[in-house]
Amino acid sequence: MLKFPVAVLLMSFALAAPASAANIARTYSYFSIGGSTLDEIESELSRRGPLLGSSGNRHPGATRMQFTTRIGYEDRGSNCRIAQATVTVKAKVILPKWRRTKRADPEVRLIWDTLASDIKRHEESHVSIAKGFAHDLERALLAVRSQRTCEAAAQKAKTVSADILARHERAQDRFDRIEAANFESRLLRLLRYRLERSAAGKPN
Repeated sequence: MLKFPVAVLLMSFALAAPASAANIARTYSYFSIGGSTLDEIESELSRRGPLLGSSGNRHPGATRMQFTTRIGYEDRGSNCRIAQATVTVKAKVILPKWRRTKRADPEVRLIWDTLASDIKRHEESHVSIAKGFAHDLERALLAVRSQRTCEAAAQKAKTVSADILARHERAQDRFDRIEAANFESRLLRLLRYRLERSAAGKPN
């Protein structure tokens, strides 16, 4: 069964920034695979897919993300507060690109199109999850109470950020587990949908 992990990197801090909503900087890259049968395609994905973590396993798609948080502090003399917080998620989505061959049967082409679409949806979902937590992080930082010094405020920001990033990573892992458990039923449902549309003369 195919698995869909995500690599999440830690965020970095800067002390001054304008206030704005969390945003996503998204890029795409592709790795090529060959094969004319489903077994050959699966083998190619296992051999050429992105390598993540220390497991040594390759995957059919991946999203590498980096959270960058910029914080502005207001020193009032007697205390210091977080006046501005902007979170940016840099997401690099890595997807497979099949070099179609004339030897591939129409059924193989249909299954690949369905699988490739599902892989992209999965990775885009990882980005959506990250965006939601980026918004949560901005709100949590702006909600931090005033501290005696800006150094204390910065330390509080790091604690709050570490907690939310840990929750984000758990949410991404939970999403992967659910997706992996439902992979076969989801793919069969998508295949039936595409076949029905094809039989009705509608584009997939």
